[in-house]
Amino acid sequence: MSTISASSGRIPPKASRERFNIPATIILLVCGLSVAIPLFVAVNMSLKTTAQAVDGRAFTLPAPFSGEAFAEAWSLTDFPRALAISGMITFVSVVGEIVISALAAYAIVRNWHRRLFRWSFFYLLAAMFIPFPVVALPQVQLTGMLGLDNPAGVAILHIVFALAFNTMLFTAFLRSIPLELEESMRMDGATTWQVFWRLIFPLLGPMAATVGIFAFLQSWNDFMMPSLIISNPELQTLPVLQSMFQDQFSNNYNVSFASYLMAMAPAIIVYLFAQRWVISGLTQGAVK
Repeated sequence: MSTISASSGRIPPKASRERFNIPATIILLVCGLSVAIPLFVAVNMSLKTTAQAVDGRAFTLPAPFSGEAFAEAWSLTDFPRALAISGMITFVSVVGEIVISALAAYAIVRNWHRRLFRWSFFYLLAAMFIPFPVVALPQVQLTGMLGLDNPAGVAILHIVFALAFNTMLFTAFLRSIPLELEESMRMDGATTWQVFWRLIFPLLGPMAATVGIFAFLQSWNDFMMPSLIISNPELQTLPVLQSMFQDQFSNNYNVSFASYLMAMAPAIIVYLFAQRWVISGLTQGAVK
């Protein structure tokens, strides 16, 4: 019988089953609850009236459901204006980080044999180890002198401070692209600029998507940079405006959570649609 079962190629049912990994399941459950519980509290509190939210009971369901907290948060933060400012800063930061970092990485990789470019890469890597508080005060003074104490200055600083990390990612990816592809295109009369935009940049798509996602999340959620750089309170971003709910409106829990959810929504939507490119871009850059 054993010979027949072996020759038929059948695998016993118990052997074909994957063993239930209890530790991994517990860890996954804990991680899931650590996100689901705060999100439930935020949504639950935001749907309560002010009278219902005063007692601070986060797990009691609203009765009745109310949307007045969202309307009040919309008015208090001047949400359309703050959303436009945050969106502008984020858009400029994302586009600038992708384009400038890709150009810098291409110049470094293709001129690695030259000392200037090689040491420029090491200089950028060294900049990653400088904490932001060390350069915060000089940046505030410099932006004020140049008239960049506004959203445009914040976007420029986002690009500058992310240049080292993004260039490192693009550099790792560019080393996997064969040089023969460029040589064949140059034989047809293409310039360096044409080679980059028509050949190299399209091939950098997966890594550009990864850098763009990181840039979006960092720029959209940034609190420290706008609070230090932007001098006009009317030009502040959404994360900075949320701080009002930690002082004068600290007891309006429903309005606070409603405002937080409205500010979180764009970042969550973008990440849900683009999350698959984060791992794929990093993996391709590391394996190729």
